[in-house]
Amino acid sequence: MVTYFKYSHLLESCTLCPHKCRVNRFKSRKGFCRASSVLEISTMLTHYGEEPPVSGDKGSGTIFFKHCNMGCVYCQNFQISQECDNLTLKKDYTLKLEDCMLNLQDLGCHNINLVSPTIWVLHIIDALDTVKSKENGLIIPVIYNSGGYEDPRTIKLLEGFIEIYMPDIRYSGNESAYKYSGVKNYVENNRKSLIEMYRQVGGLKTDNNGIAVR
Repeated sequence: MVTYFKYSHLLESCTLCPHKCRVNRFKSRKGFCRASSVLEISTMLTHYGEEPPVSGDKGSGTIFFKHCNMGCVYCQNFQISQECDNLTLKKDYTLKLEDCMLNLQDLGCHNINLVSPTIWVLHIIDALDTVKSKENGLIIPVIYNSGGYEDPRTIKLLEGFIEIYMPDIRYSGNESAYKYSGVKNYVENNRKSLIEMYRQVGGLKTDNNGIAVR
């Protein structure tokens, strides 16, 4: 199934992340992440293992995506991120992304936590544009939880859609980034993206219960 949506033309020569693979994701899965144009969700759950301002006492509404733009040898989600082509899921997650978000909100989660979202930014924007504007739509904060290998130009597309950025800063040297994660120019892109994220949302803001809201 091929899905077309706003900004879908950007997947015809994908440059969403610093790899700049320029593959047509409607026709090929040969980019670094091997992702096609069809969004793939591995699982969604109420997650209590994040930082206290994120998990709180009601949990973080976490959505794990399949595929990743980093090939970390130490990845704790290796089956999801790198072996996902052969992954057999215990549940059939055929719900639309916006439905997943609303379901987690209905469970009482403090936020929507998007894990490894980089290669799915355009699908995320499309879903959030729908779910935040509809009556009885999404009102809890959305977290962008990534490995930090980002293109700042892609991060700019997310302005107004993401309340909380939670990126990793995994490397201070590009040699190590390439050796352990297979990525080039990690440090420069990571730092520039962090500056853009901070420009959009500023520092941590919490409510009276210590739960992150921005």
